[in-house]
Amino acid sequence: MTSIPSQVSAFIVGFGDIGRRVAALWQADRGEVAALLRTPCDLASYHAIPGDLDHPETLHAIPRNRTLLFHFAPPPLSGPSDTRTAHLLEALEKVPPRRIVYISTSGVYGDCGGAWVDESFPVHPGNDRSRRRVDAERQLTAFARRHTLPLVILRVPGIYGPGRLPLERLRRGDPVVCPDQAPWSNRIHADDLAALALRAGQDDTPAGIYNVSDEQPSSMTDYLYRLADIADLPRPPCVSLAEAQRTFSPKLLEYLNESRRLDNRRMKTVLGIRLHYPTLEEGLPAALKTSI
Repeated sequence: MTSIPSQVSAFIVGFGDIGRRVAALWQADRGEVAALLRTPCDLASYHAIPGDLDHPETLHAIPRNRTLLFHFAPPPLSGPSDTRTAHLLEALEKVPPRRIVYISTSGVYGDCGGAWVDESFPVHPGNDRSRRRVDAERQLTAFARRHTLPLVILRVPGIYGPGRLPLERLRRGDPVVCPDQAPWSNRIHADDLAALALRAGQDDTPAGIYNVSDEQPSSMTDYLYRLADIADLPRPPCVSLAEAQRTFSPKLLEYLNESRRLDNRRMKTVLGIRLHYPTLEEGLPAALKTSI
């Protein structure tokens, strides 16, 4: 292991879109940031730590400072377990972080038949993608208990925002499930998720699980229709749910075979965050400005 400058107060694993947003927010307000990177890269404002979660022998540079850990790295693409989280925690075993914030998925609840789901709802993942997330949550929970440190798990639905809009899908005219048969789904704007992750990293935030979503559960069809209208693109054609089961890709069906509405009351009352984009009416126009 190697030391990083003492002023570094946050270590981000999974330095994609959300990781970069959180890094900018954290550094603007709370201190310097280090990030784990698979390939060498000049981060300018941040401290780059080389390492690849798929190759644990490369994780020798994991910082030994007791920093806050933001764990945003996705699991592997196959299998029921998250070996990347296992490798990360093994590297942190001797000098654990002082706090962990993990972005999971609301997919851990599985199909709930359109019911409202709060954090007490049992996990029942319906596919390996979500099983890997359940496995990661369990690994992190055991690690946090073993080291007596606070763990915040954010169960997150679909993320949208600048650069994260399915405009190409609309331009291709890919079909959607007709509105009267489309299952419930949930979303959160990337800026709001970054702000929530930042709040979760603060020492006075209670540990535990939080559902993260905006105030507008809808359907993927409704989301795509709204985006098409705002982007001045044709609304996609719709097919029955039965036709979708025959013709849609297995990956897309993983989402369409689940229906739930996230209860976000704990997020609002405990984290105390006022969403910038509580509905698609606010969020989509703002996201579209920098996505076209």
